[in-house]
Amino acid sequence: MARQKIKISPKDHSGKLKPHEHTSYGMLAVVLLIAAFPLSFYTAGAATPYTGPEAGSIGLTGTVKGNPPTVAAQITAPPNGQRFATSPVTISGTCPKDTLVEVFKNDIFAGSTACTSSGSFTIEVDLLFGQNILIARVYDTLNQPGPDSNKVIVYYDVLPGQASAINSLDFGGPQMLLNTDAVFRGSFPGQEMTMPIDIIGGTPPYAINIQWGDATNKVVSRSDNTSFSIAHEYQKAGTYQITIQGSDGNGRVAFLTVAAIINGQPDVAASTAAASNDTLSKLVVLWPLYTSTVAILVSFWLGERREKALLAKRGQLLAN
Repeated sequence: MARQKIKISPKDHSGKLKPHEHTSYGMLAVVLLIAAFPLSFYTAGAATPYTGPEAGSIGLTGTVKGNPPTVAAQITAPPNGQRFATSPVTISGTCPKDTLVEVFKNDIFAGSTACTSSGSFTIEVDLLFGQNILIARVYDTLNQPGPDSNKVIVYYDVLPGQASAINSLDFGGPQMLLNTDAVFRGSFPGQEMTMPIDIIGGTPPYAINIQWGDATNKVVSRSDNTSFSIAHEYQKAGTYQITIQGSDGNGRVAFLTVAAIINGQPDVAASTAAASNDTLSKLVVLWPLYTSTVAILVSFWLGERREKALLAKRGQLLAN
């Protein structure tokens, strides 16, 4: 069988360009146009400063209560039956972490302090003349009380050996007490916090020194023992121990400590401004890249148009 020879010869160039198989300028232009919309939107949003909630907007906040503390505090010092000749005295014990500990003397609020991370508390309290029944009670961050601690009975012997409490206090008599209905006061940095104070007993005039726990203090003079309020503004979040010391016209003294919890508060406007600045920084990079891409696409398209025109002109010259 004879073998057939195949002759391959190159085809003359026609001078015409074949259509692109993998490149579509029209589709690329549509894609770039679509990409321009979000870039423009984010640029406008980043350039507009945050001015707060719009008119008519509604903000909602809420608190969902959990279970109250189930573990009680325990008073470990002073021991039961101890007698004191001076006041205030130091009370200490154990407590569940992340709780607030309140101490009561004969069912009268004596002071509050935060439980430490090691599960303990220490607080100075002013005693009543005679017998004092001390208990400690824990509260969670939602101000839900837990069970009472063990009872510890101590005595404040201003007079020789009193075996029982003075049941009827003479509010114009020898003892002076400070009290408040503010077990603890919660606030935010930069916001004013107020706390009411009651002066019980003593002889006017009174001088009340409030140490806020942030290296500042305030002295208040009172001509009577009517209730009054004190106010303070903390600059940083945290738990502060407020110490209130009072004296009357006869030199009698009283003492009270209260815990103040200052919560952290995000600055919405500042956070939004920082986010806008970050977005602007990114857009400073994205816009030049986008512009360069458009310029490259246009230059390729113009170059191809020019090349087509040159080839067409050459084809006409060859034909002539």
